[in-house]
Amino acid sequence: MRINPHMLSHREAFLLNRRAFMYRLGYGLGGLAFTSLLAQQQARAGVLAAKQQMVAAKAKACIFLLMEGGPSHIDTFDPKPKLAGLHMKEFVREDKFASAMSSGKRYYVQSPFKLRKAGQSGLDICENFAHLADCADDLCVYRGAVAQSVNHPTALYHLNTGNQFGGDPSLGSWVTYGLGTVNENLPAFMVLPESAYPQGGSANWSNGFLPAHFQGTPLRPTGSPILDLNPPPGVTREEQRKNLDLMGELNRLHQQKYPGHEELPARLDSYELAFRMQTEIPDIISVEKESAETKSLYGIGEKETDDFGRRCLLARRLVEKGVRFVQVYSGGWDSHDNIEKAHSARIRSVDKPIAGLLKDLKRLGMLESTLVVWGGEFGRSPDNGVRSGAVQFGRDHNAKGQAMWFAGGGVKAGHVIGATDETGEKAVEVARPLKDVHCTLLHLLGLDDNKLTYFHAGRFKQLSQVGGSVIKELLA
Repeated sequence: MRINPHMLSHREAFLLNRRAFMYRLGYGLGGLAFTSLLAQQQARAGVLAAKQQMVAAKAKACIFLLMEGGPSHIDTFDPKPKLAGLHMKEFVREDKFASAMSSGKRYYVQSPFKLRKAGQSGLDICENFAHLADCADDLCVYRGAVAQSVNHPTALYHLNTGNQFGGDPSLGSWVTYGLGTVNENLPAFMVLPESAYPQGGSANWSNGFLPAHFQGTPLRPTGSPILDLNPPPGVTREEQRKNLDLMGELNRLHQQKYPGHEELPARLDSYELAFRMQTEIPDIISVEKESAETKSLYGIGEKETDDFGRRCLLARRLVEKGVRFVQVYSGGWDSHDNIEKAHSARIRSVDKPIAGLLKDLKRLGMLESTLVVWGGEFGRSPDNGVRSGAVQFGRDHNAKGQAMWFAGGGVKAGHVIGATDETGEKAVEVARPLKDVHCTLLHLLGLDDNKLTYFHAGRFKQLSQVGGSVIKELLA
């Protein structure tokens, strides 16, 4: 019996159409192949497989520019003209533990720097930030951050891990635990330190009680960024692959005997990741492949900015390749003596590279999806003490008030949020603890601190320790 196709429904005609049948068959095979490919990628990524954001967010990655030592908010982004009238007048601190840090009388110290209005937003910024001033309308300066410690190692641990005493997972570890990786050939969390590690050492980027997969991977600033990145002379990739397969099989047999040993799967995965990194890392770290214009933008080739500029450019390249969290360190901000000389040198070393990073991200269309954070472990005081019979025109540690700034990733650009009092001693508007800063960073990356938990030592733990709140004033 011949069927009249005009008498059939659209669906029935589609099912009888030979081309449609072949299309559906091919689609099914393609779907199976695609699913198989995804399964292979998922298996290779393991616990680092990419995860969905918990809340809608623009930022997919973060670059944290950590100014170790505590940059002075008073002399960078939070001007205090009242200090000019108080200069060299005696100052008595309210908190006893802070005044015990140094003996003798203390005096107010005015800023040796001039702060000017920059951009259409009129953000206050130290005139020494000549290049960063061009990016003023991209910055969200937060003046209400409150730390808890005036001791460098504990304050750094607090900033990086939420715990003053260390041992807990770092911010980058929590981010990668929550989001996973989008590039199976690279670590999801990478650290670009200086030659000397920050106070507290590698615990600042530790995985803590999270599985070892989530620890930060530091790149060495000189020489080979990763030791043994290249195979020994005479060893081919094929030979490496065979050795890894054999070692993997032996380790898996060993793992069957000790299924509760969490370090074993992480060790297996680290070997495989290292093998894959050999093909990707050399190309990424070779900043020389960038154009002369781009290298100049970061200050590469200039004596004072070359080192930090290279690391800022590398941070951009890593994020571009799918790394979730990159931390870049700059030390030397602990200016107790002659803050004019010390901070001037520090600002010169980071000004052009940071501005270059922001401009580069923006021109590549990456700033909206990349959260950039700038700050130190605490702020500085409006006063300093007497040493060897003379006033040291620097500033002491100050946990009660500091300035940080954010750019990209869904923050309120061209705004100042919060305030310190008229001398800069303590935050008085939108004053929030660092745990709230942590919650805000997670939120901007699509994570909820209250849901991003890990069961350890009998309870579910989180970055904020006991819970915090998002600083909504920072959000666009």
